[in-house]
Amino acid sequence: MKKFPIATQEIGSIRKPRWLVKLLQDKNVSDEIKESARSDVALMNLKLFEDIGLDIVYDGEARRVEMYEYSIRRIEGLKLAGKIRSWDNKYYNKGRCTKKVNYKGPYHIDEFLFVKENAKKMIKLPITGAYTLADWSYNEAYKSKEDFTIDLARKVIRPLIRDLVKTGADFIQIDEPAATTHPEEMKLVVDSFNESIKGINAKFGIHICYSEDYSNMYPEVLEMKNHQYELEFANRDSWNKGINHSNRNGYESFLKTFRDYNEKKEIGLGVLDVHVDKIEPPELVRDRILYAVKMTDNPNLIHVNPDCGLRTRTRETSFSKLRNMVIGAEMAKKKLEL
Repeated sequence: MKKFPIATQEIGSIRKPRWLVKLLQDKNVSDEIKESARSDVALMNLKLFEDIGLDIVYDGEARRVEMYEYSIRRIEGLKLAGKIRSWDNKYYNKGRCTKKVNYKGPYHIDEFLFVKENAKKMIKLPITGAYTLADWSYNEAYKSKEDFTIDLARKVIRPLIRDLVKTGADFIQIDEPAATTHPEEMKLVVDSFNESIKGINAKFGIHICYSEDYSNMYPEVLEMKNHQYELEFANRDSWNKGINHSNRNGYESFLKTFRDYNEKKEIGLGVLDVHVDKIEPPELVRDRILYAVKMTDNPNLIHVNPDCGLRTRTRETSFSKLRNMVIGAEMAKKKLEL
């Protein structure tokens, strides 16, 4: 796989257009028309990402309802139990594990093949990881959370990844937003990740967010067989420009820990706050990147992305943020003479 410094990428979801949501909810519209509409939006997202200038793309998860529910509906042994509150005024359909889990088939194949056929840029395919699926579900079938999580990794996520790689996927992002909510379970996060990719030849990233301190991942995370971390930083960072520690307080702790452990994995640097409509100036993006390069002393380790998926923001806001991210990355590369 081609490697280049400060590559720009999306993390996952983009808000669906209102007309698509309305159409999908209309019981009088055929499944064929709904699927065609999803394809139209997937292609539109893909082309917008490429036109903006992202180096690594996907379809904005246009065919998925939600990262967790979409997977739960497609795994044997899991059922939906009903909606519960997650944060603010947001709710999600929580799953129940009523019997031992099993793989029912490659539930991301069709969307990946569509992207593969239409993309002109590198592709990164996001999937939801075993630990988050287990952590966000009721366990009614296993003696322990550990057994539940490892079974998901071994019997569902690994076969899924294997099938995706067989069809041409070579860069897969495993989403684990729950990974740092229980720091004492980091070994389970690592073990389930490694079980999920065991024996499979591809590039793997892990996306983690909602963490107050990524240093809690260490030293256990050193045993993880990932090639890249995609992490949230901008949400806790200052909006002041500059590359000193006081201005980049949202990045300092992890990057220092990363450096102290002499890590050589790539960092997907979150430079866009997905929880606010305010658009990051390119100069701020530039300085966040330059600070990360200063701390790691290696621009080849730095990729650039939003903190998380952008589906909580309007499409206009999301694409404006991404456009400035690309401009900021180009400014950083120019400053570094790359």
